[in-house]
Amino acid sequence: MSRFRFHLAPLAAAVTVLLATSGAQAQSVSAPAALTAPVEIQITAQPLSQALVVLARQAHLELMVQPALVEGRSAPAVQGRFTVREALNRLLAGTGLHAEVEGRSVVVQRLSQSSETATMPMVTVSALEERGSTTEGTDSFATRAVSINKGDQALKDIPQSISVITRKQLDEQGITDLKQAANIATGTVGVTGVGQGMVLAARGFQIDNWQYDGVAIPRNMYSLGNWAAEGMAFYDRLEVLRGASGLLQGTGSPGGAVNLVRKRGQNEKTVTLTTRAGSWDRYGVQLDAGGPLNAEGTLRGRVVVDEARSRSFVDYVNERARSLYAALDYDISPDTTVGIAVSQLDSKGRPFIYGVPLRADGSDVGLPRSTFTGALWNRDNLKQTTVYADLNHRFNADWKLKVSALHMSETNNSTHQRMHGAVAADGSGMTYADWITHFDSDKVGLDAFVNGRFDAMGLRHEVTLGADYSKYKSDDMYASNFTSGGNLFDINHNRPKPTVDSLLAAGGRKAYSSYDVQQKGVYASWRAQLTEPLTAIVGARASWYDLLYKGSLFDTREVMRASGEIIPYAGLVYALTPQWSAYGSYTSVFEPQSARTAAGKVLDPIIGSNYELGIKGELMDKRVNTSLAVFRYDHKNRGVNDIASGYACDGWFCSTASGKVRSQGLEAEVSGEVLRNLQLVAGYTFNTTKFLRDPDNQGKVFSTWTPKHMLRVWASYRLPGDWSRLTTSAGFATQSHTLGYDRSFDIPGFTTWNMRIAYQVTPEVNVAMNLNNIFDKRYIVPGYTGYTGANYGDPRNIMLTLKYTPRL
Repeated sequence: MSRFRFHLAPLAAAVTVLLATSGAQAQSVSAPAALTAPVEIQITAQPLSQALVVLARQAHLELMVQPALVEGRSAPAVQGRFTVREALNRLLAGTGLHAEVEGRSVVVQRLSQSSETATMPMVTVSALEERGSTTEGTDSFATRAVSINKGDQALKDIPQSISVITRKQLDEQGITDLKQAANIATGTVGVTGVGQGMVLAARGFQIDNWQYDGVAIPRNMYSLGNWAAEGMAFYDRLEVLRGASGLLQGTGSPGGAVNLVRKRGQNEKTVTLTTRAGSWDRYGVQLDAGGPLNAEGTLRGRVVVDEARSRSFVDYVNERARSLYAALDYDISPDTTVGIAVSQLDSKGRPFIYGVPLRADGSDVGLPRSTFTGALWNRDNLKQTTVYADLNHRFNADWKLKVSALHMSETNNSTHQRMHGAVAADGSGMTYADWITHFDSDKVGLDAFVNGRFDAMGLRHEVTLGADYSKYKSDDMYASNFTSGGNLFDINHNRPKPTVDSLLAAGGRKAYSSYDVQQKGVYASWRAQLTEPLTAIVGARASWYDLLYKGSLFDTREVMRASGEIIPYAGLVYALTPQWSAYGSYTSVFEPQSARTAAGKVLDPIIGSNYELGIKGELMDKRVNTSLAVFRYDHKNRGVNDIASGYACDGWFCSTASGKVRSQGLEAEVSGEVLRNLQLVAGYTFNTTKFLRDPDNQGKVFSTWTPKHMLRVWASYRLPGDWSRLTTSAGFATQSHTLGYDRSFDIPGFTTWNMRIAYQVTPEVNVAMNLNNIFDKRYIVPGYTGYTGANYGDPRNIMLTLKYTPRL
């Protein structure tokens, strides 16, 4: 739940928070009857401000309260069937406050200030502003606003497809890293990379720039590729925009953009201690604490500490990870807030890089999913330190400024054995590959924009003006050597541990490489209300891009520059009703490429056009979001791996331009409280990608890891009455087949089922059990399958969670 504090100087005397009013079901009951009849209430012990918001949503009330009255106060748990009056009395007991109930409106005031409060000016602040900054505490799979589009905006007002994975969904489904989160979002996939990291993709295209609180930085430009990783412990939610995102981040992916929105300093004291234990000796503990650090509540803090120890269903694999996060938010004035934070990840273990080799025809050898092809001396160490800073200033009720900065330093060191090749019938034909890698990179991102609203010609308008900058520098080294004669049925896990010198002495190679990439741009957008129901959005971005690449293997030095590239954007949103809007949008793509040809030349930029038509709805008093979209994207000059060139580009494939490619399809999604106590998120995607013009692949599928059909469903139901402490959840993910790396064989589609049972033992203690892959489906996760062998999905597994939230 976002802070219950609104820094609007003219409104400091009083604030009205308008929350979800009654839905169709509640509207059929008269106001007096609805307020006197018992209703199911489920409120955990928490800050009073948040508890009142939860009560208003569950009882379908309009709540009016001055933030100063409830600031710093706590509320007890209220669980069971109560009338509104009974629930209010329990929440306000001992606070010196009481509630006046009039119709469906509730006014909270001091016992001695009834007359004073009645004369105070009450100003309605919409739930969009109150809920847009966080999903914590909302107990919902839906959110009414996102910040990925520069400033909080309602989903139905944005003419592109956007999904949000809220904190509730992350916690319920046990999501701990970004790859898992991508694989529960509509239309996105997260696959294992060539390294131990991941690749994010949507609509058939990689998303290589990731946003952190709206600041975009490159996260997938390592020399050896795909070693990026990201946990979810520090983040409130994940926002995913699908479709071209050039206006947001310049050289954006045509697939879309992701925005990780971090947790903030809290307005009330809260402490949550979570412990977990599961299959394969997976254990963890997390402390999440925060609250005001001074009497005025103008300085707020947040600390997250997460320790994890785990083995794997794959033999010998293990990991030890420590994640730390600390954040401060300070109100310099009622209109200006600055935030700073730092996070650190330190992960060590024995990794499994690459997968289990396949037969020459791409078929599964049939070995146990626990098969480990590495060596016992496999080791890796990932370290990541990130510093965040931002400033939010409100000039007045209509004009705001936000300035954000980010610095991330990252190192990834590993020594590991791989095993690859086409498996013969007797298991022979294997090659052992010994690798030593050291990847070191620094990323800097800056973003500043001003957003304002004004009236002209009797209609509402909104403008955004901004500029951003990003810089990426890497200093990478790898050494490798290949030894033939291995047998998949008799893997040697005890081969001699290599050093750089021993690899070179055995005829291997050592290479250095570095990137120095800078991008800057200015952007602007204008939302103009042409008529009462019709809004036009136009925008443009000018981008400057500089890339310098150096590689020692072929003494390569490449320079790429682009100056003043213009990226236009246009959209229309038509309000069919207060709940439904139809839209259409167009944007172009300018995407420089760091890939090189076998001749050593950097590929020309990608140029493309993205079209989308859709309809969006905010239903059930804005507790449910729905969307339906059709899309098409065409582009040219896309780089694809030049397999014929071998590993001529620093131990990896070189690239060639692919000609023209098309991605098109349909997406549908619903999220939120579709029935009383029933939360649902369901998303379906139909997506085809094809080479329209290509010397070798014309007519073939472009994206080998994008299934034509994807359906992801998760539902959570809190039982009524005497069983109200029990919440049951279940869902499934299903997708059609994908292709192997060289498109010569199919990877079968699959369906997995998961479930969860949670019980509120006391107001402070909650226990839950997650059972994943209930039917123990054996399946191969799409990715670089064939080149990296087969990476299997997790077998059936269980995770037990105990969460303790003491009253403070």
